[in-house]
Amino acid sequence: MNPRALTDRLLQHEGLNFLLTNRIPRAAATRAMGWYSRIESPLLTRLSIAVWRLFTDLDLSEARQQRFRSLHECFTRELRPGARPIDPQPQVLTSPCDAIVGACGQVAGLRAWQAKGFDYSLAQLFGSDAAAQPWRDGSYATLRLTSSMYHRFHAPHDGRIEHVTYLTGDTWNVNPIALKRVERLYCLNERAAIRMRLSGGHRVALVPVAAILVASLRLHAPDLRFHLRYRGPNDIACDVPVRKGDELGWFEHGSTILVFAPAGFALCTGIEPGKRIRMGDRLMTLPPN
Repeated sequence: MNPRALTDRLLQHEGLNFLLTNRIPRAAATRAMGWYSRIESPLLTRLSIAVWRLFTDLDLSEARQQRFRSLHECFTRELRPGARPIDPQPQVLTSPCDAIVGACGQVAGLRAWQAKGFDYSLAQLFGSDAAAQPWRDGSYATLRLTSSMYHRFHAPHDGRIEHVTYLTGDTWNVNPIALKRVERLYCLNERAAIRMRLSGGHRVALVPVAAILVASLRLHAPDLRFHLRYRGPNDIACDVPVRKGDELGWFEHGSTILVFAPAGFALCTGIEPGKRIRMGDRLMTLPPN
């Protein structure tokens, strides 16, 4: 049996999967991964990527560069120009990242689902009831990035970034098995809430959620790197113009982005749990007019 098949078989056992990916010193493992990924050694990097490929479907054929000085460079790789066409329609909100769609649909008041039987409060996710109010009865989509995916995320529409809130927390795994076992998981993990106002005046929010081995979350605007030892301001007001498809930042492994839009937005046809989606694909439609 090849290593990938063996790994898949082991990790399909829910108890073992949860034990291996959560019942370890999560913060220490995450910091260690951050340190290891930044070691600049072409030989060590090639060996690490070779091992990584044994256990995942890592595909670097679309990467702008093919040689990496460190795992960090590979994790945060750029793509070749044109590798991700952006849907140009102004009535479409595009996916900010490559991902597998998780729970999605309509927000029930101020509650959304992380998995069947487990919901969570938007007030806890965003840090306050006031910050959650714009998304009451709106639409949401959970976008899970695996470790082998493209890790950069992009603006889903033309608009302006108005505010970023950093909320420190844990580093639970965010795979489907953990989502069925740990209540309010997204509200427990380290995350950042990025609030945007679209060119037509509507608001949307992107909430990148960190996870185990995600050493940091890098934003371009504001120019900040959030990580487990971050001690800077938690609320950052800003006014940064962005165009649909502009790069906003990256994860340093793989994790989840939650997308929230107010009432009147709707998920595009075909957006459902389990669907693979790429950055720039149709995700939601804006309200008419």
